[in-house]
Amino acid sequence: MSIYDLVSPRERHLKWRSLDAVEAAVMILCGIAIGGFTASVFLDVTTRTIGRPWLYLQEVTGHFFVWGVFLGCAAATRRNDHLFLSAITETMRGTRRRFFEIFNRGVVLAVSFCLIVFGYLNFVHGFGSKRMPSLTPEATLTAAIPVCGVLVMLFTIEQMVNGWRNGFEDPPAVLPADDGPAPPP
Repeated sequence: MSIYDLVSPRERHLKWRSLDAVEAAVMILCGIAIGGFTASVFLDVTTRTIGRPWLYLQEVTGHFFVWGVFLGCAAATRRNDHLFLSAITETMRGTRRRFFEIFNRGVVLAVSFCLIVFGYLNFVHGFGSKRMPSLTPEATLTAAIPVCGVLVMLFTIEQMVNGWRNGFEDPPAVLPADDGPAPPP
């Protein structure tokens, strides 16, 4: 198994191969965040049940959760696994579809710009606040916001450029020659 097996093959015409490694890395980090979140919640509940609460675990859980959410947002943008602003565009064709697809992605691009700008401001201000009880800067938590914004912007631009060049419609499926039954998927 290769790390590139984590890259979604859907809508390949909207993706650059050079960003497949980024998608694979984001998927791995999402898996680590989900696993870390699950393990830290389990340990938190267990240590509290036996009467020996481990206070740092709530911070760790929070970090895994926040990073998992924001990295998941970036992964969903690249994979088109998120809720679209308008699923109705899938029924459209031609210039009309291109307009609405570019418009929808333009809205996502504007949101990603806000994530970058305001997330960075939050990140910088986060050095003035400390998390208790570890006293780590709040910036370790808020850094996920501009990172998400940069990734969402990159993936959205990728889709806009490739959609403009190749069209947003899925290319027609290549059917096997009529030499018998098709091989199983």
